[in-house]
Order: sequence, then C-alpha cells, then structure tokens
Amino acid sequence: MVKLENKLKTEKINIGVLGGTFDPAHKGHLEISKQAKKRFNLKNVIWAITKQNPFKNESKSNLRSRIKFAKKIIGKKDYIKLKFFEEKIGSNKTIDLIKHLTKEKKNEIYFIMGADNLINFHKWHKWKSIVKKCNILVFDRQGYKAKSLKSVTFNRANNKSLTFVNFNKVNISSSQLRKV
Repeated sequence: MVKLENKLKTEKINIGVLGGTFDPAHKGHLEISKQAKKRFNLKNVIWAITKQNPFKNESKSNLRSRIKFAKKIIGKKDYIKLKFFEEKIGSNKTIDLIKHLTKEKKNEIYFIMGADNLINFHKWHKWKSIVKKCNILVFDRQGYKAKSLKSVTFNRANNKSLTFVNFNKVNISSSQLRKV
C-alpha cells in the first residue's frame, strides 16, 4: 500500500501548451488541441496567447479582442484553458513559459506547434533548452511537411523529445483568415 501511495504522488500530469497570437483563433487550433489531448493523454491544453510573435508583423487585432474571440471559439471545451502569462512571468519567451509551467515538478509539458513553426524553431530564444525541458508535438500542416522534416531542429533534436504528428489536417491558417 505504501508503494502505491508514493507512486501516486510522483505521477506526472501531462499538459499541452499551444502558444501564439491566435490572430484569429480557428478550428485548426481546436483540432490540434483535441488530437494532442487524445493521442498524448493530456489533462488539458493551455492556449498561451501572446501580445506579439517576434517573427511576425504587429497583430492587427488587440489582445483583448483576440482573447474574447478565442474564448468564443473554445466554447464549452473545458479541457482548453486560455491564458496570458506575459505579465505574470515578465517575458514573452517560450523558454520562460516552459520554466514557469515546470516549477510544478509533477507537470509534464507537451509543447504543440504546426510544422510551419518547426522550420525556423532553431531561431527561437534558447530553442535547445525548450527541446530538453519538454516534449515537442509538431502537427503536420499543408505544404510544410518536407521543409519541416529537413529543418535544423528536426535533425538535431532527440527523437524522444520531438514527435511529428500526422493527422487529417484542417486546411486553414490565421494568416488566411486575416486576408478575408
């Protein structure tokens, strides 16, 4: 009985993190969140919304509007938690978010991204530390598979920490929606 109690105390809680500006949030974000939860036994998926992606032009929509719309898209999917961490942790860097979330030793982090982000992931601040501190789930995106599989990160990361996920893609992107 004692061994069982000790095991329960050290059991990890799998948490997914999908970061981005969510400008706007869409059904593609929902689908990869659902797939990640199901396939990797995640307790929940945090949509970590950021004011500004350092690799993109300034967002046309303000943060408050994007949060409101993302909450609408999430609806009653209570396994998805929308969070804005930047003020709390004093940073918009992914590595700082991962460090914050892993302060709770029981948390096992699964960082979720699209294949398009993997292509330039080696340019992210302390990308090697991100790969060491969490599991990276890369979801295939239309037209990005070949480039992402040739990326610096894919070829240098430990296969145990990076998983390329094939699934029935939702052919949509925030960039496409902003053009409409």
